[in-house]
Amino acid sequence: MIKIIVGSKGSGKTKKIIDAANEAVDTAKGHLIFITDTKRYMYDLKRQIRFIDVSDYSIAGEDALCGFIKGAVAGSYDNEYVFLDGITRITGKAVKDMAQIFYMLERLSQLRSLKIYLTCSCAEEELPDFAKKYL
Repeated sequence: MIKIIVGSKGSGKTKKIIDAANEAVDTAKGHLIFITDTKRYMYDLKRQIRFIDVSDYSIAGEDALCGFIKGAVAGSYDNEYVFLDGITRITGKAVKDMAQIFYMLERLSQLRSLKIYLTCSCAEEELPDFAKKYL
């Protein structure tokens, strides 16, 4: 399952994904991973959530992010949730140009039974067809 949280910059997407992660702690049977590109919200998350700041690993671009996510998930078969905040910032691409990462996330979600939440900085009507099904 993949769920996209969309909106313009400053519309509260990060707050929504943090709230979703914190709420998931109460019902999750497996591990939760929160991936972003800043330490700014690290203390807003419950301690049960594994926080990863990709800027610590010099992640830049779609291919690097895909590999990084796969590696983080491969670390444990008990992963249940992946929260990805700021996918457009991390990849440096517009959502319309990210079909590859959405395909990878969908396959990863299916293969590992993951629930994946991500934020995209764009208006809902700007989402390409390949991403609209995840609203």
